[in-house]
Amino acid sequence: MPKLELSFPNGVKTTVQSDLFINNKFVPALDGKTFATVNPSTGKEIGQVAEASAKDIDVAVKAARDAFENVWGEKVPGAERGRLLLKLADLVEANLDVLASIESLDNGKAFSIAKGFDVAAVAANIRYYGGWADKNQGKTIETNDKKFTYTRHEPIGVCGQIIPWNFPLLMFAWKIGPALATGNTVVLKTAEQTPLSAIKMCELIVEAGFPPGVVNVVSGFGAVAGAAISNHMDIDKVAFTGSTLVGRNIMKAAASTNLKKVTLELGGKSPNVIFKDADLDQAVKWAAFGIMFNHGQTCCAGSRVYVEEDVYDQFMDKMTALCKSLSVGDPFAQNTFQGPQVSQLQYDRIMEYIESGKKEANLHLGGVRKGSEGYFIEPTIFTDADHNSKIAREEIFGPVVVVSKFKDEKELLRIANDTMYGLAAAVFSRDISRAIETAHKLKAGTVWVNCYNQLDPQVPFGGYKASGIGRELGEYALANYTNVKAVHCNLSTPAPL
Repeated sequence: MPKLELSFPNGVKTTVQSDLFINNKFVPALDGKTFATVNPSTGKEIGQVAEASAKDIDVAVKAARDAFENVWGEKVPGAERGRLLLKLADLVEANLDVLASIESLDNGKAFSIAKGFDVAAVAANIRYYGGWADKNQGKTIETNDKKFTYTRHEPIGVCGQIIPWNFPLLMFAWKIGPALATGNTVVLKTAEQTPLSAIKMCELIVEAGFPPGVVNVVSGFGAVAGAAISNHMDIDKVAFTGSTLVGRNIMKAAASTNLKKVTLELGGKSPNVIFKDADLDQAVKWAAFGIMFNHGQTCCAGSRVYVEEDVYDQFMDKMTALCKSLSVGDPFAQNTFQGPQVSQLQYDRIMEYIESGKKEANLHLGGVRKGSEGYFIEPTIFTDADHNSKIAREEIFGPVVVVSKFKDEKELLRIANDTMYGLAAAVFSRDISRAIETAHKLKAGTVWVNCYNQLDPQVPFGGYKASGIGRELGEYALANYTNVKAVHCNLSTPAPL
């Protein structure tokens, strides 16, 4: 298929391939199928991209297997893998405006945020794992003086990776960084809503000098291409970021085929606790950022805010004013904070939750469409929601927050932890002892104290309970992509027979 010619309101112009990326080449789907990717700001088609079938996944897996066995894996020293990752990070930074523009067009997030957060973090994550590539070491283990024993950290093999639409580029980096640093090869499926930025990254992967077959990127749908990855007998490990429901299906598929290793980063319904001694102005700003960032389309969004009753009214006044002031609109406008939801389907789901909330709670702010074009929803606040209501228990994945007051700290902790999820939480208090004690009692993989949505490449991220298995980021993520082998070398012990 021809390249997509893209021009952006910020003056950036570029082209993006529309085919699958297999063996360092852009190739059409074997059956010729394509699908539309849509601009969520307008609801109009950007262009057609190749739609992968199970046959295309087979071809990509074969390329990845050949690369793993013959030109990558342990055949390439860690230092060389690291050099290639560092080169890729440099190329990301050199193409900052182009990548951010594509991300804003395809996903709808504000260009300023895509550039300053998403793409900047992509470069930082890839560079971080470039530094790890020659440092993922085993140990020598003392047993007795007649034996030399050590461990090796070996790459798993071919890794299937399935990323979501809310942070397309960043999740691409989170997935490929530790996988490539540890010597694995990759078959990665983009989200059908947002394929373009990952396809553009493939051009940079070739430019960086990665051998053919090391990274393969396919666009397509979960029910076909995603299922083919989960069920493939020659994929050794699958990593998925997305909904808990799909995560369960991937686990079932992995278990019923070759028992491939699985890591999952899934949903959340994260509590954000505001104690009365908090710096209220800062707590309000962080709470609004915690839920409205990325249009609420964040797995760790602080969608349940609990405010100590003594400062509840003050908090609500300040939170209401701040949310009213947030600029919702064109992602390429200079002052935009919140763009559209990613798709008509996601918009409809959020509006269904809002309609449900109107019957269960008090609609304090928003809850309506913004404008007449695209998938924009005004920042929405509900109050007086029962803990067992739908909007208080289910992940909405939109700019919708439930704010509740609390008096008893013990009861607060019970309610905060009474959820199937356990991805993130936050605590706001000037009393650092109280804040840390509360953080330790919250059942979540990440707890922020006096901040929210702060992510660093060095710090692990993942969930308790139904929020996932394994950890992204940091040294912890390397374990997702390595097998540990113990080697026993007999020095002088005679055979027992």
